Amino acid sequence: MDKDNIYQDYGDFIFKYLLTLTNNLDLAEELTQETFYQAIKSINNFHDNGKAKFSTWLCAIAKNVWLQELNHKNKNQQLKDSLKSESTTFYDLVDEYIKNEDKVLFFKKAHQLSEDKREILYLRVLGDLSFKEIGSIFERTENWARVTFYRAKLEIRKGE
Repeated sequence: MDKDNIYQDYGDFIFKYLLTLTNNLDLAEELTQETFYQAIKSINNFHDNGKAKFSTWLCAIAKNVWLQELNHKNKNQQLKDSLKSESTTFYDLVDEYIKNEDKVLFFKKAHQLSEDKREILYLRVLGDLSFKEIGSIFERTENWARVTFYRAKLEIRKGE
Protein backbone atom coordinates (compact mmCIF):
# COMPACT_ATOMS: atom_id res chain seq x y z
CA MET A 1 0.00 0.00 0.00
CA ASP A 2 1.45 3.37 -1.06
CA LYS A 3 1.35 5.63 2.02
CA ASP A 4 1.77 8.77 -0.08
CA ASN A 5 -1.51 8.39 -1.97
CA ILE A 6 -3.79 7.07 0.77
CA TYR A 7 -5.31 10.44 1.61
CA GLN A 8 -5.71 11.39 -2.06
CA ASP A 9 -7.37 8.05 -2.86
CA TYR A 10 -9.64 7.73 0.18
CA GLY A 11 -9.89 11.19 1.78
CA ASP A 12 -13.28 12.19 0.31
CA PHE A 13 -14.81 8.78 1.01
CA ILE A 14 -13.74 8.79 4.68
CA PHE A 15 -14.79 12.43 5.11
CA LYS A 16 -18.30 11.67 3.79
CA TYR A 17 -18.52 8.60 6.03
CA LEU A 18 -17.54 10.64 9.10
CA LEU A 19 -19.89 13.45 8.08
CA THR A 20 -22.78 10.98 8.17
CA LEU A 21 -21.74 9.88 11.64
CA THR A 22 -21.07 13.34 13.09
CA ASN A 23 -23.41 15.60 11.09
CA ASN A 24 -20.78 18.30 11.65
CA LEU A 25 -18.44 19.55 8.89
CA ASP A 26 -15.67 20.79 11.17
CA LEU A 27 -15.70 17.69 13.35
CA ALA A 28 -15.76 15.42 10.28
CA GLU A 29 -12.71 17.22 8.87
CA GLU A 30 -10.87 16.91 12.18
CA LEU A 31 -11.75 13.24 12.56
CA THR A 32 -10.75 12.55 8.94
CA GLN A 33 -7.28 13.90 9.68
CA GLU A 34 -7.08 11.81 12.85
CA THR A 35 -8.26 8.72 10.94
CA PHE A 36 -5.46 9.03 8.40
CA TYR A 37 -2.94 9.75 11.13
CA GLN A 38 -3.98 6.52 12.90
CA ALA A 39 -4.02 4.61 9.60
CA ILE A 40 -0.48 5.67 8.70
CA LYS A 41 0.72 4.76 12.20
CA SER A 42 -0.77 1.27 11.94
CA ILE A 43 -0.57 0.60 8.19
CA ASN A 44 1.63 -2.43 8.85
CA ASN A 45 -1.34 -4.02 10.65
CA PHE A 46 -3.37 -4.08 7.43
CA HIS A 47 -2.95 -7.36 5.64
CA ASP A 48 -4.21 -7.46 2.08
CA ASN A 49 -5.33 -11.06 2.27
CA GLY A 50 -8.43 -10.66 0.14
CA LYS A 51 -10.75 -10.75 3.15
CA ALA A 52 -10.97 -7.04 3.85
CA LYS A 53 -10.79 -4.06 1.56
CA PHE A 54 -8.52 -1.19 2.46
CA SER A 55 -11.52 1.18 2.43
CA THR A 56 -13.29 -1.03 4.98
CA TRP A 57 -10.21 -1.00 7.20
CA LEU A 58 -10.16 2.81 7.00
CA CYS A 59 -13.88 2.97 7.84
CA ALA A 60 -13.26 0.84 10.92
CA ILE A 61 -10.51 3.22 12.02
CA ALA A 62 -12.76 6.23 11.31
CA LYS A 63 -15.58 4.72 13.35
CA ASN A 64 -13.23 4.03 16.27
CA VAL A 65 -11.90 7.61 16.11
CA TRP A 66 -15.48 8.90 16.16
CA LEU A 67 -16.43 6.68 19.10
CA GLN A 68 -13.39 7.94 21.01
CA GLU A 69 -14.52 11.50 20.30
CA LEU A 70 -17.98 10.73 21.66
CA ASN A 71 -16.44 9.42 24.85
CA HIS A 72 -14.62 12.72 25.32
CA LYS A 73 -17.64 14.95 24.88
CA ASN A 74 -20.98 15.23 26.53
CA LYS A 75 -23.26 13.01 24.44
CA ASN A 76 -26.39 14.82 25.51
CA GLN A 77 -25.02 18.19 24.38
CA GLN A 78 -24.16 16.77 20.96
CA LEU A 79 -27.66 15.38 20.58
CA LYS A 80 -29.21 18.74 21.50
CA ASP A 81 -26.95 20.53 19.03
CA SER A 82 -27.69 18.10 16.20
CA LEU A 83 -31.43 18.37 16.80
CA LYS A 84 -31.20 22.17 16.59
CA SER A 85 -29.18 22.01 13.37
CA GLU A 86 -31.23 23.23 10.46
CA SER A 87 -28.74 21.91 7.92
CA THR A 88 -29.71 18.31 8.62
CA THR A 89 -31.59 16.70 5.77
CA PHE A 90 -34.62 14.88 7.10
CA TYR A 91 -37.02 13.03 4.83
CA ASP A 92 -39.75 10.35 4.77
CA LEU A 93 -39.37 8.40 8.03
CA VAL A 94 -38.03 11.35 9.97
CA ASP A 95 -40.57 13.77 8.46
CA GLU A 96 -43.33 11.62 9.91
CA TYR A 97 -41.84 11.93 13.36
CA ILE A 98 -41.17 15.64 13.08
CA LYS A 99 -44.82 16.17 12.12
CA ASN A 100 -46.32 13.69 14.56
CA GLU A 101 -43.78 13.07 17.27
CA ASP A 102 -41.02 14.66 19.24
CA LYS A 103 -37.53 14.51 17.63
CA VAL A 104 -36.10 13.19 20.87
CA LEU A 105 -38.57 10.30 20.78
CA PHE A 106 -37.40 9.40 17.28
CA PHE A 107 -33.77 9.31 18.40
CA LYS A 108 -34.70 7.34 21.53
CA LYS A 109 -36.39 4.74 19.32
CA ALA A 110 -33.44 4.73 16.91
CA HIS A 111 -31.08 4.25 19.84
CA GLN A 112 -32.91 1.00 20.70
CA LEU A 113 -32.03 -0.51 17.30
CA SER A 114 -29.08 -2.85 16.82
CA GLU A 115 -25.83 -1.08 16.01
CA ASP A 116 -25.96 -2.01 12.31
CA LYS A 117 -29.58 -0.94 11.88
CA ARG A 118 -28.98 2.32 13.73
CA GLU A 119 -25.89 3.12 11.68
CA ILE A 120 -27.67 2.31 8.41
CA LEU A 121 -30.61 4.49 9.46
CA TYR A 122 -28.27 7.41 10.23
CA LEU A 123 -26.23 6.93 7.05
CA ARG A 124 -29.38 6.89 4.94
CA VAL A 125 -31.44 9.55 6.69
CA LEU A 126 -28.83 11.97 7.98
CA GLY A 127 -25.99 11.20 5.58
CA ASP A 128 -28.19 10.89 2.49
CA LEU A 129 -26.08 7.97 1.26
CA SER A 130 -27.42 5.57 -1.34
CA PHE A 131 -28.08 1.95 -0.45
CA LYS A 132 -25.20 1.02 -2.75
CA GLU A 133 -22.82 3.27 -0.77
CA ILE A 134 -24.11 1.90 2.53
CA GLY A 135 -23.69 -1.67 1.30
CA SER A 136 -20.11 -0.83 0.30
CA ILE A 137 -19.30 0.51 3.77
CA PHE A 138 -20.56 -2.70 5.37
CA GLU A 139 -19.08 -4.90 2.61
CA ARG A 140 -22.56 -6.15 1.83
CA THR A 141 -24.92 -5.80 -1.11
CA GLU A 142 -27.11 -2.86 -1.98
CA ASN A 143 -30.13 -5.11 -1.40
CA TRP A 144 -28.91 -6.03 2.11
CA ALA A 145 -28.64 -2.33 2.99
CA ARG A 146 -32.14 -1.66 1.60
CA VAL A 147 -33.71 -4.57 3.52
CA THR A 148 -31.91 -3.71 6.76
CA PHE A 149 -33.06 -0.07 6.46
CA TYR A 150 -36.63 -1.24 5.85
CA ARG A 151 -36.48 -3.50 8.92
CA ALA A 152 -35.13 -0.61 11.02
CA LYS A 153 -38.09 1.53 9.92
CA LEU A 154 -40.47 -1.26 10.85
CA GLU A 155 -38.91 -1.59 14.32
CA ILE A 156 -39.24 2.14 14.94
CA ARG A 157 -42.86 2.19 13.77
CA LYS A 158 -43.69 -0.94 15.79
CA GLY A 159 -43.46 1.06 19.02
CA GLU A 160 -46.19 3.51 17.97
